[in-house]
Amino acid sequence: MIRAMVRMRARQGLESEFESVWREVAGQIGGLAGNLRHGLLRDAIDSRAFVVVTEWADEPALRDYLAGPVAARLAAAVRPLIGPAGPESHRVMHDGDRGEPRIYVDVELTVPAGRLAEFARGYAEVTGRMPGVPGYLREELLREPGSDLFHIFAEWSSEAEFHRWISDPAHAQREAGPIAPFLVEFRRRLFHAAADAGNGPEPTTDREVAAVHRTTDVLVVGAGPTGLTVAVELARRGIDCRVIDKLATPPGQADKAIGVHCRTMELWEEQGIVREAMDAGIWLTGNMVFVNGVETHRMSWELPELPYAHLGLPQYETERLLTQRLATLGVRPQRGAELTGFTQDDDGVLATVTTADGGTETVRAKYLIGCDGAHSRVREQLGLTFTGGLGRFPQLFMLGDVDVDWDMPDGHLLRFLHETDGRMDGMLVCVPLRGESRYRIATLAPPRFFAQTGGQDAPPGFSEELAEPTLADVQAALDQLAPPGTRASNLRWSSVFRISHGIVDRYRDGRVFVAGDAAHLHPPAGGQGMNTGIQDAWNLAWKVALAVRGIAAPGLLDSYETERRPEGEEIVGRAVRLAFTDELDREDLKRQFLQEMSLLLSYADSPLVGECVSDPDALRDGPRPGDRAPDVGGLRRPGVGHPLRLRDLTRGTRHTLLLYADASADEGTLAALEKLCAEVRGQTAGEVDGYLLLSPDAPAPRLLAPPTVRDTDGEFRATYGVTGAALYLIRPDGHVGFRSQPIDADALRKHLHLVFGGAR
Repeated sequence: MIRAMVRMRARQGLESEFESVWREVAGQIGGLAGNLRHGLLRDAIDSRAFVVVTEWADEPALRDYLAGPVAARLAAAVRPLIGPAGPESHRVMHDGDRGEPRIYVDVELTVPAGRLAEFARGYAEVTGRMPGVPGYLREELLREPGSDLFHIFAEWSSEAEFHRWISDPAHAQREAGPIAPFLVEFRRRLFHAAADAGNGPEPTTDREVAAVHRTTDVLVVGAGPTGLTVAVELARRGIDCRVIDKLATPPGQADKAIGVHCRTMELWEEQGIVREAMDAGIWLTGNMVFVNGVETHRMSWELPELPYAHLGLPQYETERLLTQRLATLGVRPQRGAELTGFTQDDDGVLATVTTADGGTETVRAKYLIGCDGAHSRVREQLGLTFTGGLGRFPQLFMLGDVDVDWDMPDGHLLRFLHETDGRMDGMLVCVPLRGESRYRIATLAPPRFFAQTGGQDAPPGFSEELAEPTLADVQAALDQLAPPGTRASNLRWSSVFRISHGIVDRYRDGRVFVAGDAAHLHPPAGGQGMNTGIQDAWNLAWKVALAVRGIAAPGLLDSYETERRPEGEEIVGRAVRLAFTDELDREDLKRQFLQEMSLLLSYADSPLVGECVSDPDALRDGPRPGDRAPDVGGLRRPGVGHPLRLRDLTRGTRHTLLLYADASADEGTLAALEKLCAEVRGQTAGEVDGYLLLSPDAPAPRLLAPPTVRDTDGEFRATYGVTGAALYLIRPDGHVGFRSQPIDADALRKHLHLVFGGAR
């Protein structure tokens, strides 16, 4: 028996038409010689995606169907209803041990309607646990339309790996435990991938073979935090994107960034994953620095004015949460797919990708964003160079995940330095992880590693070739630098690395961009690399989305480099200076912490921000153009029985126009606001949401638009420094784009022209 599965994604609003077309053709498929089964499954996470499943007696029966009139009729009928084919949209498999070692496992189970929410919560946990299982590649959750039958359809590298997993009695609780109540009665079928799986004809194209196998709006290279953030933001805006990553499975150990900055937590609130992040992490509540065994300073990071505190979360958890969020938007990274080259022209980018099965495909995209890390292929092909050269610290460092027994405050990041004659000759950084007494430690590697490399860069497979540091190595570092009596135990993993640092000469080349570690490399101080990359993505994605839709001004995409590269330069420089010191500025540690947390980030020098004020003192106490727009509370909206935050108004994917008026604003000024909002929405293709914020004593005008919100506690007035009539335009990334007092409609229109171009 042979099975074929074809995945297709209906265009928005055409899902019912797609199902109708299938029902019309399904009977004809069932009447063909050799057909054993045919059916339609719907993706349980992406409701617009469908999978057509057919099973045949043998390969000739399948070939006859694919070359016959019924398949052609189905292809012609669904072509206007579906979008471009995604990766691995056509899969062929056998029920016998033939073809490739790769296997597919189809688990059919029943989920009663009343327990769907319970199952969804459990399944989300399972998908977060499974990537760490050896041999597991990926899976999708499918549902038979109109029924309570679900299919967990998983792909494994080999049958041996799958059976090794299920033969372990602990697997049911360790990975599958959250959905165990639904696995009491289930049906499991196992298939081997056919040798030509994925290369058969697809019903989404004409009979001729196309030169371009895939098309998408944006190709994102790299499924780390930066690439996933870009993809989430594009998908939130309805932009078709594809994410590829050369790693077959995501990393499963905490060997990368741990600290999640306060500003990143704000972004995650926007993206809808902040609660899950808090549940999975721990709060980093302060830091302590010791020099030659003497405490030089201690600072609490529990500041009441923070929107969120500093979170400790291993990067693999960050990637898990972002991947799950991306899946809810209908996008899944294609793993084991490596970019091998690309060309670009005035209309787009043509990329060549090597897939996990060794095949090659081409992808046509309007834009390409390289988030492929320190060894970026995108950076290499663009010929980007590091300004001043790529710097490397001469020392080798080791990392370890270990339990530490000592008397230190919970939740504190600890830095131990040793100096001789004013020069640092020993360092130990300990970052707490979730778990009792668990830390990620970083320190100088034992001298034998440096001797073995001859002072050269660590080669590929470094830890394998030179062995991993031992628990004794970790204990030796603690004996030298930590308080007396400190003991280490339970070494989970360790590795050796060399620190590189630098920033590329440009962030954009035509329709290709670089972000994250592909653009800048930092010493691992405070998780700067990951958080800066997420900020890159946050700045870039909304601009690319407007460009894809054809409503971006010509210079909008240039502003990505203009705004983000100076920030990258500053962060790289600061991280290098901090790497071997006991802190830079002890006089203002709080400001330094807020700066590290990106809460003071400003694009004040960007040509994309501006203001129009009649009095030099106007708005002096408010955030400047380019500054992060601070949140305030105490806002009241008619019909809502609880106070709102400003974030409740600005949250979303569009610009937000905040119009303010107090009791001194005259009736004519208020009457003009309705017309202004209508003009702004027309000029920006509906990409600006407007609100009128009224002081407690201002009369409420009779306006159909914009909606009115009362600044009941005066927090907005105090924080934004407004009086009379004023406006703030908040960008989708949460920064002030433009401000005006009094309201200058012409100046606002000119500013919007910089972002959106002319009226459309």
